[in-house]
Amino acid sequence: RKSMLFLGFLLAFLGLALPGIQGKIISRCEMVKILRRNGFQGFEGTTVADWMCLVQHESGYNTRAYNNNGPSRDYGIFQINSKYWCNDGRTAGATNGCGISCSKLQDDNIEDDIRCAKKIAREARGLSPW
Repeated sequence: RKSMLFLGFLLAFLGLALPGIQGKIISRCEMVKILRRNGFQGFEGTTVADWMCLVQHESGYNTRAYNNNGPSRDYGIFQINSKYWCNDGRTAGATNGCGISCSKLQDDNIEDDIRCAKKIAREARGLSPW
């Protein structure tokens, strides 16, 4: 299925993670509303269900989730990686593709997380074989 293949590519960019510090835990129902309101249904061939799966497994719906991978770290509800997508000031050779501080991905306002996740999805889509 296209959307599951897409999520595989997306996870490669985001990195697998376990929730870290405690932040705001967004309820499943509220997360569905947020994703729908922000145009995730059908976005780059995915569904809200695909994104819900990603958020559940990556961060447990925790806005301040954090995972230290050694040379890089994953931040926020989508677990966005510091090597490619945000600047944490500690990751060697980082590219900061979203032009954002990683700390902004760990606050309770997930608007910047959404913008960055969509940018990652667009770029990952361009790398996929379909």
